[in-house]
Amino acid sequence: MFIITGGAGFIGSVLAWKLNQEGITDIMIVDNLSTSTKWKNLPGRRYEDYIHRDAFLEMINQNKLPSDIQAIFHMGACSSTTEADADYLMRNNYQYSKTLAEYAIRKRIRFIYASSAATFGDGTRGFQDDETALDQLLPMNMYGYSKHLFDVYARRKDWFSEIAGLKFFNVFGPNEYHKGEMASVVYKSWLQILETGRVKLFKSNHPDYRDGEQLRDFIYVKDVVDVMWWLYQNPRVNGLFNLGTGTPRTWKDLVSGVFHAMNQPVKIEFIDMPPSLRKSYQNFTVAPMQKLAATGCPVAFQPLESAVHDYVTNYLMTPYPNL
Repeated sequence: MFIITGGAGFIGSVLAWKLNQEGITDIMIVDNLSTSTKWKNLPGRRYEDYIHRDAFLEMINQNKLPSDIQAIFHMGACSSTTEADADYLMRNNYQYSKTLAEYAIRKRIRFIYASSAATFGDGTRGFQDDETALDQLLPMNMYGYSKHLFDVYARRKDWFSEIAGLKFFNVFGPNEYHKGEMASVVYKSWLQILETGRVKLFKSNHPDYRDGEQLRDFIYVKDVVDVMWWLYQNPRVNGLFNLGTGTPRTWKDLVSGVFHAMNQPVKIEFIDMPPSLRKSYQNFTVAPMQKLAATGCPVAFQPLESAVHDYVTNYLMTPYPNL
């Protein structure tokens, strides 16, 4: 039995696809579907059972989970960087993660969880995935802080000798349509091009960067799940790892790839950045990948252009936009 929390969400549902590709169908999907449309990520998946996240937590507390669990992939979280309910984030992202990790360690179950590059804050203190330097980080929003707190807790409990955490950078790809404002710029650009033939990007707010040339580390979701599968297969590889490509690219590069995949001329309109974003906007992110590479992880990350082309042509421009 494999458990995926957040299994109907973006990365979780693509991970379920990856497990299916590996011939695995004995999967428990844990999520909170509520009134969202992310349920549409599930019909194409083969899995054993669906459990609401609250019922799953109760099963853990009562020690009623199956005895044959091979791994818990903990992807479930509130991922909204604008979520204002701090208590909700503490319950959902921090306390819930603690409970799952403690259970997995006690039962000797492989535990792989999602951290976030949002824990790095504005990036002025670097992007090194060093557990010993966690106290130096200052997340800029409550989402990043809730993720950071669990990383710190895991280090304090010395869990990083037994579990693997992944600091996801800018992940994009199929099955993200339900994320609204948190969806990738690839997805948003595709929608804008369909509607207006052009894409709006923020003007630069920093003299070191021209408009549209702010830099991000974009990574395709298929590469992300390939790394998670490899980590499952290599249970002695543990710790906290960055997960990006290690190569920052500009917003112009990203949206140009969308235009090219749609066989449309590149038309970008630069608009003023909202005042609410100016002080906290990240003009540069990159994932130093030496730590993961040193483990022998063989996953080769797709170049941005080919990843965007695959996403747009094989998923967004088909009748069913999910894997």
